[in-house]
Amino acid sequence: MSRYTITAALPYTNGPVHIGHLAGVYVPADIYARYLRLKGNDVAFVCGSDEHGVPITLKAKKEGVTPQQVVDKYHEIIKSSFSEFGITFDNYSRTSAKIHHDTASEFFKELNEKNEFIEEVSEQLYDEEANQFLADRFVVGTCPKCGFEESYGDQCENCGTSHNATDLINPKSAITGNVPTTKETKHWFLPLDKYETWLREWIVEGHKHDWKTNVLGQVKSWLDDGLRPRAVTRDLDWGIPVPAEGVEGKVLYVWFDAPIGYISSTKEWAAEKGKDWEPYWKDKDTKLIHFIGKDNIVFHCIIFPAMLKAEGSYILPENVPANEFLNLEGNKISTSRNWAVWLHEYLEDFPDKQDVLRYALTANAPETKDNDFTWKDFQTRNNSELVAIFGNFINRVVVLTNKYYDGIVPVPNEYSDVDLETLEKVKQFPSSISNSVERYRFREAMMELMNLARLGNKYLADEEPWKVIKADEERVKTVMYVALQIATALSVLSEPFLPFTSNKLKEILNVHSSAVENSWKDVSDKTDLLLSNHQIGKAELLFAKIEDKDIQIQLDRLEATKVANEQEKKTVEPQKETIEFDDFTKLDIRIGTILEAEKVPKTKKLLKLKVDVGIDTRTIVSGIAESFKPEEIIGQRVSVLLNLAPRTLRGVESQGMILMTDTTDGKLAFIEPEKDVENGESVS
Repeated sequence: MSRYTITAALPYTNGPVHIGHLAGVYVPADIYARYLRLKGNDVAFVCGSDEHGVPITLKAKKEGVTPQQVVDKYHEIIKSSFSEFGITFDNYSRTSAKIHHDTASEFFKELNEKNEFIEEVSEQLYDEEANQFLADRFVVGTCPKCGFEESYGDQCENCGTSHNATDLINPKSAITGNVPTTKETKHWFLPLDKYETWLREWIVEGHKHDWKTNVLGQVKSWLDDGLRPRAVTRDLDWGIPVPAEGVEGKVLYVWFDAPIGYISSTKEWAAEKGKDWEPYWKDKDTKLIHFIGKDNIVFHCIIFPAMLKAEGSYILPENVPANEFLNLEGNKISTSRNWAVWLHEYLEDFPDKQDVLRYALTANAPETKDNDFTWKDFQTRNNSELVAIFGNFINRVVVLTNKYYDGIVPVPNEYSDVDLETLEKVKQFPSSISNSVERYRFREAMMELMNLARLGNKYLADEEPWKVIKADEERVKTVMYVALQIATALSVLSEPFLPFTSNKLKEILNVHSSAVENSWKDVSDKTDLLLSNHQIGKAELLFAKIEDKDIQIQLDRLEATKVANEQEKKTVEPQKETIEFDDFTKLDIRIGTILEAEKVPKTKKLLKLKVDVGIDTRTIVSGIAESFKPEEIIGQRVSVLLNLAPRTLRGVESQGMILMTDTTDGKLAFIEPEKDVENGESVS
C-alpha cells in the first residue's frame, strides 16, 4: 500500500464553481483519488476555500458587504456543490479557519527565523483618494509583455504573464479610477533566484520524462527569463496578519498563504480522524500530487516548491498534472461576463445527472490543449454513448436475466472459444485503464471504460441469446453468465469516472454489500465476479435521453447572456474629467500612411507598423492584430498621436499611437481624413 497526498486547487470564494474549474481540476483529481482508493492505497485528498486575496475585497465593495460575508456565502455554495456532484474530498477546509491562520503564520515565522526572506523598502502604487496601497487586482493597466490594456497588477489574463503592479503601463486604481502615486512601504520577499539552479535540475532535468509538456514548457520559460525575489506580504487589511514585531496593516500575500492551505486542511482532517498529519507531508515515501489549471503552474511548480525547500522538512510534488482551459460554446469562460455553466445551477437543472457532466467533461478534457464545451456535444455524448452503449448493454443483460431466469444468475455450461476470449479481454481492462490513469490521461482511460461496454454490446449482438433461446437454452445460460460478468466488471471499473452510475449498477446487480462486492484486482484475476444462483434486481435505466428542449433552455440562457454583455459593451462611457484648452493644444495629431506592417511575435493583438507621418517615418506598436491582417493595411491613411512618450512593448519601442474607434460589431476602425491630405498635416 502506498501513501498519496492529493491536492486540488483552492477555489476563490468570490463566486461559484463552473465547468471550467471542474474539467481543469476537480473531476480529474476526483477520478485519480477514487482510483487510488480502489487500488487499496492510503489517500488524503484535500482542498478548501481560498478566502483571502484582492478579488474577495473587491467583491465585498461591489456588493456593499464585508469580505467575511462574501466568503461565508460562496464557501457554502461551493462546498455543497462539490458534495452533491460527488467530489470525494477527505477534507474541504477554508483559509479563514484558525488552524490555517496558525499554520501559515508558523510557516512564515519559520522561514523568517531562518533568514530565508529579504526585507526591502520599495516604492508601491498608492491611491491617495482611497488612502491605500494598490496590490494585485486593485490596479489595472497595460501589460508590459503583450500590450493587453486590462491587465491586473499581478497577472495578465491575456498572455498569462505574472508581474508586479509597478510593471504596468498606464496603471489606474480599480477602486477610484485615479492614476496612482507611489509611496514607500516595507515588504518581505522570497528570493526565488536563489532556487533557480535547483529548480532547473529538479523539474526540467529530473522530471522531463514524466511531467506534462505544457507544465515543463511554462516552467522552463520562467526559468529562462530569470527568477526574481517575490513579495510574500501585501499592504491590505483582509488576510492573515504578518506575524512580525511592530507590523500593522500588512497580511501574507495570498499566494504564500493559499498553498499552505493544503497543509492546514490535511492537519484538520488528521485531527478529526485521530491520525498523524506529518507522514502525508514529510515522509519521503508519500507521493504528493497537485491538480491545477495552467494559470497556476508557476505557483505550484516554482513558488510553493521554493517555499517547501526553504522550510526544509516537507516533501516536494511528485507531479503537477495541470490541464489547459475549457471554453464554452466557442468563447472563453468569463465569470465577470457570466459566460459560464455554474455547477450549482447545473445540479438544479439536471438533477441526478452528475455523471453525465463528469463523462462529458472527461471525454472532452483539455489535457493537452484548450477544448470547447458545447451543449449539443453534451447531449450527443449522453444519448449516443452513455444511453446507447453503456446503458443499452446493462439494460439488455438485466432484462434478459429476469426474463429467462427470474433474476437468478444461471450456471454456465462449457465455454466456447468466443466466451473464453471475451472473458480474457475483460480481465485486461483494469490494467489498460490503470495505465492511462497513472499517466494522468483520464480521457483515454474513460475511452477504455466505454470500450468494455462496447465489448459487452458486441458479445450480445454476436451471440444473439434472444434467438438462440428457442433452440439451445443451455447455450444461453453460458452467454448470459458471461454477459453478467462484463456488467459486474463495469460496475467496478466505472466507479472513479461515473460514481453514481457505478453505485446504481451495483444495486441493480445486488453486489453493493461487502460480502459480494469486487475489487479492482478481482476484475483482473477472476472470471466469476458474479456467482451462479446470485439474485440480481429488476432493470432500471442507468441513463435517460436528454431532449432537445432541455438543451434549448441552456442555449437560450447563454444567448440572453451574450445579448446582455453586448448591450453593456455598447453603453456610452461617461465624460472624462474636464481638461483645460492648453492641455488639448499639447496633443500633436497628424495624418500618416502605413508603409509596413507585421505581427509582433508571440502576441495575439500587436502589430509593428512603419508609418510615414510627414516629418519622419516612425515605428508604432498597435493592438489591432485581431481586427486587421498586416497585408490589409499597407497604404492605410491614419491619424497618429505623435508626441506621446515612447513605450517599449515586447522589446519594440513604440513612437506614437494610432487613433482608432470601436464599431458596432466590436471591431476597430481607423479614424481617416475625409479628404486627400498630405502626410504630416495636423488634425485640429
